[in-house]
Amino acid sequence: MQLSDKYNPNEFESALYDSWLENSLFRSTPNDKEPFTIVIPPPNVTGVLHMGHMLNNTLQDVLIRRARMMGYNACWVPGTDHASIATEAKVVAMLKEKGIDKKDLSREEFLKHAFEWKDKYGGIILKQLQKLGCSCDWDRTRFTMEDDLYSSVIKVFVDLYEKGLIYKGVRMVNWDPVGKTALIRRRSNPP
Repeated sequence: MQLSDKYNPNEFESALYDSWLENSLFRSTPNDKEPFTIVIPPPNVTGVLHMGHMLNNTLQDVLIRRARMMGYNACWVPGTDHASIATEAKVVAMLKEKGIDKKDLSREEFLKHAFEWKDKYGGIILKQLQKLGCSCDWDRTRFTMEDDLYSSVIKVFVDLYEKGLIYKGVRMVNWDPVGKTALIRRRSNPP
């Protein structure tokens, strides 16, 4: 058998990764092993991954694989969209190209377009992570605008507000002229 003098990942990487997925090698189910979990800080569904995402996910993959080898019940949870402001800007621009004004849509109609965007671009991002060989538990993939996650975020923010840990203020940090929203900086000593 002649060995190639150049590394050609196309010869075996896809088949090997597919075999790992078919055999559920990255799936994690609760058991008596000590758990070790990483939740991907979800990339925006605004396009494709960049080098920063690649570095971040490579480091997470190294950590989760090491934890598996050390005997932990390791679970790496994938997801998409941690900053809906950026995604909203992309969806609004796409709607504008189609002659649709966001103001003319109900929340439900807008979310339908946002989920279509997520299905298109979020899928690209997840496929890129798989192409990298990321060992995520793909059955646990989440999108931050799913109803149960959205409800949880609202519940936590209300709880934090009622405890006085977050508040409304007038300290503008960034203004999004398209989305017409401000990101507020928290003072160290709330009023």
